[in-house]
Amino acid sequence: MNPLTREWIEKAEADFVTAGRELRVRKLPNYDAVCFHAQQCAEKYMKARLHAAGTPFAKTHNLIELLDSLLAVEPLWESLRGGLIALNEYAIVVRYPGESADKPAARRAFDICKEIRGLARKSLHLRT
Repeated sequence: MNPLTREWIEKAEADFVTAGRELRVRKLPNYDAVCFHAQQCAEKYMKARLHAAGTPFAKTHNLIELLDSLLAVEPLWESLRGGLIALNEYAIVVRYPGESADKPAARRAFDICKEIRGLARKSLHLRT
């Protein structure tokens, strides 16, 4: 595997672990952080898959743009669009005053992230 693809995966895994750990916290959980790291994990796995396929991608946080680029190599990922639209909001919205995530939103964000992670890892021939 290309070293840069591997680095995207490692960074995605770090976000996945952080989101999962924060979701399990009982005292003072940070649901905003769960949502943000879930979005980041999905973004980085999508970029890893694009890089592995040799498909150039823009420097973006927009999961829909990344999905549109990925469809040439992963056409079945179109089914992720609805979840990615929801997850897309967490790149910025919950990081600033005015919006906060609650536990159900954090759980949903993590579940979407987990689905994308599973598909990406399978496609990259990694253990899921």
